[in-house]
Amino acid sequence: MEVRIGVLHTPREITLESRQSAEDIESTVADALAGKSGLLSLEDEHGRKVLVPSDRLAYVDIGDPTARRVGFGTV
Repeated sequence: MEVRIGVLHTPREITLESRQSAEDIESTVADALAGKSGLLSLEDEHGRKVLVPSDRLAYVDIGDPTARRVGFGTV
């Protein structure tokens, strides 16, 4: 699952691939925005954690779960 996170006052976004489901990511973001935790904490597919202060979140874009395609072919 591709996740893109926009941070306030930062021109670049954070992009990561996560093994979590879209529902898990959405509930984690909702908990962070509701004030249950001061940080949005997500784990990428390599086991690294990404921490973003919840008061600095501009947006979170949860992409479709797609497999990576290799090679040249018609789509």
